[in-house]
Amino acid sequence: MMTNTKTILMILIMTTTSLAGCIGSDDDDQTTSASGTTINIAYYLADDSESNAQAQGMADRLAADLGVNVNLYDVSSEGMIIQALRFGNADIGFLEGGPAWIGWKEYSLSVLAVETTTAEGATHYNASAWVLNGSDIANAHLDGDNSTNPFALLQGKTSCHTGWLKSAGMLMPMGYLIKNEYVTPVGDTDDINSLRNTIDNHFDGSSSNGNPASIPDSGALYSGYSGAIECLSSGYGDVAFAKGDDFSTPEKYCGHENASDNEDWCLDIEEYIQLPSFGQSPSHPVMYNPERLDTSTRDAILSSMLNWSDEMWVQDYPMGNQTYTGCYNVVTHVVADIPANQCGSEIISSVTSKGYKLVAGNSQDHLGSYSDLLSAIPGLSEYYHSSDKYGITDAESSEQN
Repeated sequence: MMTNTKTILMILIMTTTSLAGCIGSDDDDQTTSASGTTINIAYYLADDSESNAQAQGMADRLAADLGVNVNLYDVSSEGMIIQALRFGNADIGFLEGGPAWIGWKEYSLSVLAVETTTAEGATHYNASAWVLNGSDIANAHLDGDNSTNPFALLQGKTSCHTGWLKSAGMLMPMGYLIKNEYVTPVGDTDDINSLRNTIDNHFDGSSSNGNPASIPDSGALYSGYSGAIECLSSGYGDVAFAKGDDFSTPEKYCGHENASDNEDWCLDIEEYIQLPSFGQSPSHPVMYNPERLDTSTRDAILSSMLNWSDEMWVQDYPMGNQTYTGCYNVVTHVVADIPANQCGSEIISSVTSKGYKLVAGNSQDHLGSYSDLLSAIPGLSEYYHSSDKYGITDAESSEQN
């Protein structure tokens, strides 16, 4: 079974020089070739020796799959990934959604593969606004009249955010509202802190209960997804920004069949009304530079990584008249005698945030709606480039040839 390790801050980059090798599945005569002699995996090596051992297992497995040398190369920021890909020092890397957006829109990087965040294979969740049934905003959404726009009614109401610069709880809703001219930015457009002034100016509570917008620090009252819905439920706020649709935040905390399993602050689930989603927040993608990475090596790496999703580590697994311990392939039903940290399930549990699997992806499908919204936030790109966040600017000099 797949081992669930704690989520670690992990960064993966693979660098190649000119080489030759091939990989192929046991039941397919076709092979995918990698051209070169060495692949360097840039990894944020932690003080945790167990985590580093898992990273080495990934390198060893990729070497076995591709028939090339694979080494680990320590990096210290996601900004280093972007610049390494940009200047050709690296071939691929795992990135969070924010830096992946920067890499795609500003440095022409592309999505190779994406992680799934559920057993069902989800690669996105929708960001949505939630209001209470019977409110003027809910009525404008439910009345079937196109002339009554619920988003236009948010001005002057009190907003409940999950925290400062959180994706579904702030960046995506504010990006949508600014992009569609419901909200007018105020302050210095190159300074991300102007977003706080913009929120305070628009969601000042003047037409409702007079409360200022809730932008909690981590761990404070009303922080996080549950906190935003509690903020709405308690009557402090008029609109909460959280997850919607299949990942509904109210459903998660207030939708249990047994009411005793709901949070104490929950209202009846029918009291929460979801407005149309702002867009999709992406899972972590694997990025590459199409100007630097040859298609043969790219396809070989992708093929290897996708095949890892077919494997799980088993101990004393009964099959026929025997029991097996090793890396079990659920497609071929072969148990490989390799170290646990080289088995696909163990690798994926280490290199992805949720530990499910990797699937093929592309930039527009995976990052498109997210990019449209984040691009509308004044000062966000500058903030992501700064040392306060991803250090993209600082990494430029160290990675530039």
